Amino acid sequence: MKWRNARESSNVEIGSGRTGGGGLKMGLGGIVIVLIIGLITGKNPLEMLGMLAQMNSQAPATQSAPVDPNTPKTEEQEFSARILGSTEDVWTKIFAANNSKYSAPTMVLFQGSVQSACGGASSATGPFYCPGDQKVYLDTGFFNDMKQKLGGGGDFAQAYVIAHEVGHHIQTITGTSEKVNAARQRGKAEGADGLLVRQELQADCYAGLWAHFAQKDEQWMEAGDLESAIRTAQAIGDDTLQKQSQGMVVPDAFTHGSAEQRMAWFTRGFESGNLNQCDTFSAQQL
Repeated sequence: MKWRNARESSNVEIGSGRTGGGGLKMGLGGIVIVLIIGLITGKNPLEMLGMLAQMNSQAPATQSAPVDPNTPKTEEQEFSARILGSTEDVWTKIFAANNSKYSAPTMVLFQGSVQSACGGASSATGPFYCPGDQKVYLDTGFFNDMKQKLGGGGDFAQAYVIAHEVGHHIQTITGTSEKVNAARQRGKAEGADGLLVRQELQADCYAGLWAHFAQKDEQWMEAGDLESAIRTAQAIGDDTLQKQSQGMVVPDAFTHGSAEQRMAWFTRGFESGNLNQCDTFSAQQL
């Protein structure tokens, strides 16, 4: 992937994160344990990870000094900033075509742990979007874990992960997330065909939509790029993770959709280039 073709976003905050203090530290192996517990008990694994992240943020810690803005970016930081810049360009055009103005999120790149408007989080939480401050949070070390331990990886696959989180930002500023949260409070969002899964699948479709237009603008995809993104979508499907963790699939415990669903919705966005094709909620009213 010729990612340096993209414009570098200025909406990036680079921090060195928290260090010291004996806070809770959990690697990717810990994530799998949390997923197993969540799947067995029927709890949302993402909620459990969020609780652990909150515990980590409450532990005594020392905040390292801010990063000097003149310090050269690492390759991972530059990559993330350029992918974010590409999402800004694509979504600005899509919103303009629908007579609206796009308000871009900020991306926070951190190491170890971070404090967001949604609470504290560690690298174990994985990339996430916080609607409270409209920021995407990313520990770039996740990319190595994704490649080594989750069976996904590659530049385009990493870009897909960022674009998926930006997809949640789109849902926030268009009001979709608010409606899903309201439905969740009424107990109508859980399950394999629930609104939470549909919300995640729409973010996958939005990532595919971004990829469609970014390829038209940048001509940066190389042989194997699309396949790497699809392999990553498959690797992080709920059924794939459940099989790896407990040897069986429990659809009622799905939070993001099956491998087949995630691949299908990403591909749908990529092949269609049509925002209307990303309506994952048509069979259920919000």
